[in-house]
Amino acid sequence: MSKSRFTIQQIAVAGVVGALYAVLSYFAAIFGVAFGPIQFRFSEALCVLPFLFPATAPGLFVGCLIANLLSPYGVLDIVFGSLATLLAAVLTMKCPSKWLAPLPPVLCNAAIVGTVIAFEQTGFTAAFPAALAYNAVTIGLGEAVVCYVLGILLLAVLSRVRALRPMMAESHLASLS
Repeated sequence: MSKSRFTIQQIAVAGVVGALYAVLSYFAAIFGVAFGPIQFRFSEALCVLPFLFPATAPGLFVGCLIANLLSPYGVLDIVFGSLATLLAAVLTMKCPSKWLAPLPPVLCNAAIVGTVIAFEQTGFTAAFPAALAYNAVTIGLGEAVVCYVLGILLLAVLSRVRALRPMMAESHLASLS
């Protein structure tokens, strides 16, 4: 990825990833696992993509923003949930290995989305710390399952597609072996 400008190809990839994130999130919402204290958003597996494809970070942010428009937690989740995905994507780009690539989405979502849901449940009352602990753990566990199982599988499959190699971050190709 060039440092100052995105190519048309990178913008297209970001757009496709954003659309895929939104659609997969809506699919998870049908099964009741996209929002709430226990989440298994299939779309979160895509959050490891910036490890290989840095240009996907803005697409993930926009896709999450679109998906969160359906959130029962309102504007807080739309803003902070989407920012959690953007922060996770930026941190994932900087991960030194594919095994650490799922960690930023897990930690960012556990902390930020866990806080949003705890606040929506309790406000800043005496029950807030317990609600935060519960939500951070359950969201973190769901995120870990999705990112470490589906996300690592996605990285393994995509790293073997020769046609995609020119778009991959050169610094991470060696760590995929």
